[in-house]
Amino acid sequence: MYTVFHPELAGLTTRLAGDFAGYLAGDWNADRLRAHQLAAFRDTIAYTRERSPFYRRHLSDVDPAAIAGLDAGSIAHIPFTTKEDLRREQFDVLSGKVSDAWIFYETTGTTGAATPCPRDNVDTLHNNAVLTAYYETVFRQFGDDQVIGVSGPSELHATGDTFGDVCRNLGLAVAKMWPHSPVIGFPRALEVMRLLPITGLFCTPGMALSLAKAALREGLDPAEDFELRTLMMTGELVSPSLLRVIGDLWGAKAYNCLYASQEASILAAAGADGVLYQAPLINYYEVVDPETLAPAQPDADGIRRGELVVTNLYQGVKPLVRYRTGDLVRERPPAQDATVPAPRLEILGRVRDQLDLNGHLISGYDLEELLLQHVHGFVDYQITIDREDGRDRLHVLFQPRTLTAEDPGLAAAALACSERLGARLTVSFGEPGNVTATGAMVSWKAARVVDRRNLVGAESVAAQEIASRRTA
Repeated sequence: MYTVFHPELAGLTTRLAGDFAGYLAGDWNADRLRAHQLAAFRDTIAYTRERSPFYRRHLSDVDPAAIAGLDAGSIAHIPFTTKEDLRREQFDVLSGKVSDAWIFYETTGTTGAATPCPRDNVDTLHNNAVLTAYYETVFRQFGDDQVIGVSGPSELHATGDTFGDVCRNLGLAVAKMWPHSPVIGFPRALEVMRLLPITGLFCTPGMALSLAKAALREGLDPAEDFELRTLMMTGELVSPSLLRVIGDLWGAKAYNCLYASQEASILAAAGADGVLYQAPLINYYEVVDPETLAPAQPDADGIRRGELVVTNLYQGVKPLVRYRTGDLVRERPPAQDATVPAPRLEILGRVRDQLDLNGHLISGYDLEELLLQHVHGFVDYQITIDREDGRDRLHVLFQPRTLTAEDPGLAAAALACSERLGARLTVSFGEPGNVTATGAMVSWKAARVVDRRNLVGAESVAAQEIASRRTA
């Protein structure tokens, strides 16, 4: 409705809807996309140099008109933007005043000073256009009588506004529910889920597991006593195996629905096939070696692995130029039969959080997949890493539902762990601590991984768990 009061936005809304409809239909060939990205990249450089105090200094030697292409050679002279820049510069990164925005968000501050992330209508329209187009392919599978729950971490987070607006675009009813709120709580959240009933839920993997455990404590069967058809999860590291476990638990289709940050907004979103796709109409993507910062080279299958770098191709209140996300990704080329004709992303965890286990480097995503791919029938888990007799070893604590010690999947997990990491794997059953159930949407390294190799003296496991959360 706000376009009635701001008619200049009506044309932008119509254009974006048409652009994404055409993109999904295959109307954008490589030449058209390259031309669009180059023009928008130049516009962002010029816009930020003119409006942002930080970028006026940071990009002072960059002439946007002289950028001949978006290949590595043509943009190598453009400096990266880092998280440290955002923390240090704060409001000077903005290309406008906070009063130019329609909403104010900020980062959670778990890894340093919280940074301001206001968004104006240009920001919101571009990002929500991506989600509306991609999620339409998801939700149309589940019928017309859908009520979607949205569960997020805080009032200063974009979760509720973004997913609520996108669902409204798609004609889906929304219930914003915050189980960690002292007003709502888990019992009332479960009651609302059954009463409406909720057919889809945006939340973190941790929240999906916490709600399931709360239902089980009340004698309810998540798959039988609720009507969830789809779970749209984001905010934490989640492997295909954990998605499968959560989907089985609720009797629903589970998606890793989004890769985004408060700072850089929407970077990838899921299509109906469950793949995370880039959004190349609104972002330009690079994958670099996190040590040398040189472009990551594709392997024989065209897959690139490294740190993701992104430039926003729209000019709102806080566009970022060559922003180093700090996230380790695998970028796969577009597939012939894909839901979205864009490169695919797998988010592997923070670059700094890769684990060296007996000389084998592994990401949190790949570790979770390695240990869970053969295991079924549990409602939560936690991995502990220890060192014994000069070797790293792993232990997984499962909170079982139907899983037993005789399950052959556990033997398969132990074998995979030995072959891939040269590590012994042991298993026990119980309930992980509260650190796995915070429901926070702030961490790509789940608190379910506890590394005790550096603990000395009287330091406790709890202290190490807290440290894991703070550095995630």
